[in-house]
Amino acid sequence: MKEEMSYIPLIANGVLSSLAFMLTIRAIPSVKDMFLKANLYGIDLSKRNQNKIPEAQGVVCGAVFLITMFLFIPVPFYKTFTEDPVKKFPHHEFVEFITALLSICCMVFLGFADDVLDLRWRHKLFLPTMASLPLLMVYFVNFNSTTIIVPKPLRVIFGFDVDIGFLYYIYMGMMAVFCTNAINILAGINGLEAGQSLVIALSVIAFNIAEINGDQWGYHVFSLYFMMPYASVSSALLVYNWYPSKVFVGDTFCYFSGMTFAVVAILGHFSKTMLLFFIPQIFNFLYSVPQLFRFVPCPRHRLPRYNADTNKLEMSYSRFKSHELGAIGRVCLKIFDIFKIVDIQYDIGEDGEYIQCNNLTIINLLLKVNGPTHEGTLTAILLFIQVLCSVLAFMIRYPLARVFYDVQHFSN
Repeated sequence: MKEEMSYIPLIANGVLSSLAFMLTIRAIPSVKDMFLKANLYGIDLSKRNQNKIPEAQGVVCGAVFLITMFLFIPVPFYKTFTEDPVKKFPHHEFVEFITALLSICCMVFLGFADDVLDLRWRHKLFLPTMASLPLLMVYFVNFNSTTIIVPKPLRVIFGFDVDIGFLYYIYMGMMAVFCTNAINILAGINGLEAGQSLVIALSVIAFNIAEINGDQWGYHVFSLYFMMPYASVSSALLVYNWYPSKVFVGDTFCYFSGMTFAVVAILGHFSKTMLLFFIPQIFNFLYSVPQLFRFVPCPRHRLPRYNADTNKLEMSYSRFKSHELGAIGRVCLKIFDIFKIVDIQYDIGEDGEYIQCNNLTIINLLLKVNGPTHEGTLTAILLFIQVLCSVLAFMIRYPLARVFYDVQHFSN
């Protein structure tokens, strides 16, 4: 007999999420001076003034989120304590819940360490991998399903499904790494990190609600348990991070956000759908690949350039000598130039030995298309694009999915 869903845990989670929002709203201004005294601050390079702004405020969101979830731990299992004392305790569900919190807690800690110690990029790739191991271990013990459904056009070749074995765990580990870093590389202007994360969270919540009456309702309820408190603390942070920013979110928030999304996608069995909500981040990653992998010389920061005279942001550029650009880098820039998505100049400088191209981020690409733009307006445009991509994701997930999948098999 199918177990009936109880709305009591969701209501309790909603109440705790509201309290988490109010606590975060109060906590962030309360701890600002503490961060300044500890020299955890940054200078907003896109403003005329050079005031010190508290950095790493994502740790406040992460702490409130974890406190909220710790208080919530007994609630989903209340029936085993009250209504039916003979009923067997669902240890597998409890372990999933605790392991999800463990992975998120690890990333909050490691993100704060990055904000304090300024870790190198190789560490940024390694740490999420380590934090995802408990998650993958629980998936192995509780599910160990490594079978993927083959799209309809390819079933003549591969059949209905394919068991990819250990490769599936590599995919999930890579997804955890991607989610944590995708938000981190699409950043640099007020409100963007918190804003894009909030749009993704609200998209996931909408998807969970749409699927809550289906056969896989348990997975979507699990996702809502995490997404509602996350959306609450993120929206509170966005209040202070919106232009003009009073606080910076730091790498802590990016790691915290990415791992939270990875947790619900993996344990909620909708990783493909989650990736659909990351369409701008995927495009930004692919566009950034030549610089991220050093095929094209990459500066320390790729922030847009601030013009104090106009109070607007303009494209930032990377300048390098011709011999520093390898064969792969030349091919990448040539392809980008064909599609008119890069501003590149050859033979510049006194001796004509330098090449200059805009830094390869979606922020600079938008500035190339739109021209110099006010920072607040630029953030609003980018978030509007994020919303449009979420609408596109739902169109792919539902109407277009029938072309490639039997819809009931597209949950993962």
